[in-house]
Amino acid sequence: MTSRQVARLTADTPAIADAHFRAEAEPFDPDARPDGYLNLGTAENRLLWDLVGPRLAALPAPTERTSRYAPLHGTPELRERVAALLTGTCRAPLAADEFVVISGATGALDAIATALCDPGEAIVVPAPYYGAFDTDLGGRSGARLVPAPLAAADGFRLSAEAVDRALVGARRAGAVVRAVAFSSPSNPVGEVHPPGVLADLLDVVRAHDVDLIADEIYAHAVFGDRPFTSALDPSVNRHWAERTHLVWGFAKDFALPGLKTGVLHTRSREVLAAARALAYFAPVSTATQEVFTGLLDDQGWVAGFLAEGRRRLAESHRHVADLLDEHGLPRAPAGAGFSVWLDLGAWLPGPGAAGGPASANGRSLADGFAAEERLWRELLDVRRVSILPGAAFHSPAPGWFRLCHTVGAPLVTEAVRRIAAHVHTGRTRGRADGSVHVKGDRP
Repeated sequence: MTSRQVARLTADTPAIADAHFRAEAEPFDPDARPDGYLNLGTAENRLLWDLVGPRLAALPAPTERTSRYAPLHGTPELRERVAALLTGTCRAPLAADEFVVISGATGALDAIATALCDPGEAIVVPAPYYGAFDTDLGGRSGARLVPAPLAAADGFRLSAEAVDRALVGARRAGAVVRAVAFSSPSNPVGEVHPPGVLADLLDVVRAHDVDLIADEIYAHAVFGDRPFTSALDPSVNRHWAERTHLVWGFAKDFALPGLKTGVLHTRSREVLAAARALAYFAPVSTATQEVFTGLLDDQGWVAGFLAEGRRRLAESHRHVADLLDEHGLPRAPAGAGFSVWLDLGAWLPGPGAAGGPASANGRSLADGFAAEERLWRELLDVRRVSILPGAAFHSPAPGWFRLCHTVGAPLVTEAVRRIAAHVHTGRTRGRADGSVHVKGDRP
């Protein structure tokens, strides 16, 4: 018999995870599998392997040192390279001994939440937010996340006022709030937060005497006109750097999610000691750390790689944005990241209807999110397109979906074509078993 903790962590497998593995098992191929799945639900950048692959292959072969134990919170060499890179990104002096290297940004988020929170204590998070925050921040720590709903009418832009309202409301309800956590740039919306908004957020956090957790894993994935500003940038963070904790990793900016390497930066001695202890349970292999140390050794290559990555992201985003405009599918503006925040609210199936366009207005939130899930399943089961529903990101309003575009342009084109065909034709009819059949147009 397993513990209650294990039962809580393994209660169910998210449907979105099942969608990912279904799509990856039978991928679309225009010749070999024209009815295959198109996976635009997973935030992986598949546009950069031609650059990073040769660089990895050119690194020195493993040595005997690679097979030995290394400090479980990260080798000094890798922490020095990361500190040098992020000092430039954050425009703030970051020291190697302020970093903990750990297994992925997930490990870093788990470590900081466990260091700050006892079970049942709260972390306020602007919503919509990265859906895995629920597990990353709360799974082991036992912390509970309190959404701070952002306004759909304002494109879900970050609002210090919304965070302040959530903090006040949580405390009135009796919660012990330990931190505010947010992604910057935002996931799923792709907003690059303005310096003034970040400064206002830090004022709110300071006024409420809570810590700030900044997930900046997309820091180098900015392609829009507004440059990235870190939560540690001295221009916005004048008084709260000691209680601002930064999470970053190699999964997004370097397109290497499978190597599972993240970092936590903190200037709090107590938090640093706790995170180093927690790294014991999620260390990065010595061999992987050596790979990343070598990868960052050539600063000229790193600068060129990140610049080319931003250029390709801009091109990929422009491609999907043009396609969506062509098909009349609205979206929120984005300046960073791998996805677009797609608004299909006007085509949610009506309550009890078999399908077809229906307004997202005039229905309860519960009905709206039920319709959103139905549309998501139709797109997955009928059109074989995997995108993620807004409910997975705690969207305050139904009808929004995250569509990741950092795959080959022909795949994005086909996926958008299928989505548009589905919502614009509305030719769906339910079966007795609850599945859906679409007549005519191929998947």
